[in-house]
Amino acid sequence: MFTNSNPTKIILTFCFLICSVFSFGQSSDVEMADLMHQNGKIYVVIAVLAVILGGFIINLILVDRRLRKLEKRSGK
Repeated sequence: MFTNSNPTKIILTFCFLICSVFSFGQSSDVEMADLMHQNGKIYVVIAVLAVILGGFIINLILVDRRLRKLEKRSGK
């Protein structure tokens, strides 16, 4: 069937098929999100996610600074 085909093309084809199947399973009517939006709690969720993401970014910046400092000390 796939005698002259590249294996990466076959894998990518199956990945795209699987992604398209999963996208049909999503509905646009999410009751929990609507309820949280009506109660104003969705903003709390967004704020918590923003704080967590900000913490990760600050941690990466601090680790990068420490790594640069160590590289300068070692003479590289």
